[in-house]
Amino acid sequence: MDFLKELKKITSDILLKKEDLYVYAHDTSQNPEELILPLAVVFPKNTQEVSKIAKLCNEYKISIVPRAQGTNHCGGTRPVKNCIVIHFSKMNKIIKIDKENLIAEVEPNVVIGDLNKKLDEFNLFFPPDPSNMAVSTIGGAIALCAGGPRTFKYGNTKDYIINLEIVLADGTIIQTSKNVAKNVSGYNITSLFVGSEGTLGLVCKAVLKLIPKPQTRLLTLAYFDNLIDATKCVNNVINSGFIPSTLDLIDKFTIQTIEKFNPCGLLTESEAMLLIELDGFEKCVKYELEILKDILEKSGATSIVQAKNDEENENIWRARRSAFSALTQLKPNVITEDIVVPKSKIVDFVKKTQELSKKYNIIAAIMGHAGDGNIHPNFALDLENEIEKNNFEKLKDELFFYAISIGATLSGEHGIGIQKQKYLPLALDKNAHNLMKNIKKLLDTDNILNSGKSI
Repeated sequence: MDFLKELKKITSDILLKKEDLYVYAHDTSQNPEELILPLAVVFPKNTQEVSKIAKLCNEYKISIVPRAQGTNHCGGTRPVKNCIVIHFSKMNKIIKIDKENLIAEVEPNVVIGDLNKKLDEFNLFFPPDPSNMAVSTIGGAIALCAGGPRTFKYGNTKDYIINLEIVLADGTIIQTSKNVAKNVSGYNITSLFVGSEGTLGLVCKAVLKLIPKPQTRLLTLAYFDNLIDATKCVNNVINSGFIPSTLDLIDKFTIQTIEKFNPCGLLTESEAMLLIELDGFEKCVKYELEILKDILEKSGATSIVQAKNDEENENIWRARRSAFSALTQLKPNVITEDIVVPKSKIVDFVKKTQELSKKYNIIAAIMGHAGDGNIHPNFALDLENEIEKNNFEKLKDELFFYAISIGATLSGEHGIGIQKQKYLPLALDKNAHNLMKNIKKLLDTDNILNSGKSI
């Protein structure tokens, strides 16, 4: 095939054997009905190579699927017919950390956890913290506008992207902005690419906004006898006059599953738990902690537990981040959903999720970033069992239709990918959806960039 011969001229880092390609036919999402192998997987080393590959694919009308760690939950990094995978694993450099200007310039495969370890040396940090931040990359975070528990106080990825180096579908290289904190010279095209799931351009470099690392962190666990009290407490905390860095809600089943998998002393008989972290200057945090304890007591918390030190703090967070892995001990497949609901509707949504899980006999563990209404129901099932598989599809339909009916969005940080496409027209304004399609057509006329995904 002439295309593959030309591709080999651009890079020798290429996989072509079927057994090698098979590895890249999957991501973390639900197993595909049809397993599709890419024509090749390539590993470019720099922006220029990515540009040449894009030009070649544009010429031959070959689709491009950008990929890093493959932890996408919605099929966004899954191959489509007549495609290649561009794997960014060799573009993993922290190019520059500029403490004076509070920016870092990085390549797309830099792991967020590794970046923050390096930033520790400068007493700086990059706030977005996806739950799998030990493997989540900057490129993936940009593609999905990832957030995590700290979103409530600090915002998500879009709030920390200053400038991007992008390769467009025809191979053109653009800089979306300047490396300065503010820029309204023209349209804000930087934000256009953040959350676009690789359908508008290929991120090859990113300039990130950094902030000073908080002096101290204090983690508090508050337990409740019912979800209603826990959710009301969320609103009481929000209305208190200060903002915790994290405000996460975890239901009883999730508490029990986490504790069994990764013991850290959680109180497993409680119906709900709030995981609340305060950060900032030590004196301010201690003052806020006293206010927080008073709010928790008045809101009906049955037990309030304070992490004693940084080590205990990290142990609890490690356990919290292990929830997805913990569920795999119960069933072979775990599907995590990502709905953002108005905070006034959190209880209703959680109750509906529990009701549907009982109706269809599917295991559901519910957690979420209650501070911003981002709820993550995790469903454990066996996709080889046709009854369970069909029941889950029915559950998902009912859950998404209900979510849309109460003013929720379909995703806060996992994206649409392949698996949520059929619901998207119901969740978007029709004219806005058409505008999105026109933007896609303008930037990617032949639909080669992550085709068949998102909109």
